[in-house]
Amino acid sequence: MVRPDPRGRLPAPASKESSLTLERGLALLQAVADAESEAPSISELAAAIGASRAAVYRLLVPLQSRGLVRREGSKVRLGLGVLRLASNVLPQLRLAAQPALRTLAEAVGATAHLTVADGSEAQAVAVVEPSWTAYHVAYRVGSRHPVHRGAAGKAIGLSPEGRQWVHSTGELQPGAFGVAAPVRGVPGLRASVGVVALEKLDGDVVGPQVVRAAQEVADALR
Repeated sequence: MVRPDPRGRLPAPASKESSLTLERGLALLQAVADAESEAPSISELAAAIGASRAAVYRLLVPLQSRGLVRREGSKVRLGLGVLRLASNVLPQLRLAAQPALRTLAEAVGATAHLTVADGSEAQAVAVVEPSWTAYHVAYRVGSRHPVHRGAAGKAIGLSPEGRQWVHSTGELQPGAFGVAAPVRGVPGLRASVGVVALEKLDGDVVGPQVVRAAQEVADALR
């Protein structure tokens, strides 16, 4: 319930100006993050977001107080607060992906996984094993491999106009078969959903199931 102040006045609703300030603050944080090596200067950041140097100084204050950026003279770098935020991303990815991965694993009878690109590597961030099979592939969360190898890695790089899913045989482990599809439509996320088995998988049957699971994961993350 919104209460009036002692003079009987109700607080004013959030203004356009506050929304613009938030947008500019986020744009500033993104500009700092986009600088790959050399830390950007205040002047460079002002040019990047279309604001004055004075405005950049003002926007930096709340970002610094939360540890999201740090200043080194006139240079600005990302702060450790960004790492604290990032550490919460993978648990949320796992939670969002679990239902789709569980359904996929049980339907195919193979180990299902969500794999995310991390630079030139692909990392398994969520794994679900089928409950009814006599044996299946044990795939560890945190496992890494080159992003250009295996179905999980190759699927991440699939063009939106090309194939919907990809398969591989023995590229990461002798005798293992994989089918994977990219997770599309989630800004900033390069990932795939796939299954891996010790028996050859029928791509025509499993491929559409993997594509559907990847779409369900994307829907859960949006």
